[in-house]
Amino acid sequence: MDTTLKRTLHRRGLRMTPQRQLVLDAVRELGHATPEQICAKVQSAAPAVNITTIYRTLDLLEELRLVRHAHLGHGAPTYSEREHEHVHLVCHHCGAVSEAPSSLMEALVERLREDEGFELDVTHVALSGRCRDCASGETSDTEEPE
Repeated sequence: MDTTLKRTLHRRGLRMTPQRQLVLDAVRELGHATPEQICAKVQSAAPAVNITTIYRTLDLLEELRLVRHAHLGHGAPTYSEREHEHVHLVCHHCGAVSEAPSSLMEALVERLREDEGFELDVTHVALSGRCRDCASGETSDTEEPE
């Protein structure tokens, strides 16, 4: 059982439930996962848990700052552990998703802070472009994203 989750919930007057633990465990195990993928993982251990419970639990876990979400394209958001910090690189040609260190965005973060007074959360950023393979022409222009 996750003692951090249990303590955080108790401080807020909430109780620890098996469903909450299963959702957090699924996020940790899957790395980046949509609510549907998390639901499938949770249902392998607890078939009665439905997608509504998954969404509510993910919202709560994000409010508790234990997980975060990112939008990697036009589909559902993906969830990961809060400490899992990086920038997502999404190839709009083949659909590949890779990761880059958040530190690569430091100059942009500073510039936005100075010029616009804007604090960028780089862990919530997905950059769209072409991956190395697509940019180098190794992938045919006629292939569709998966």
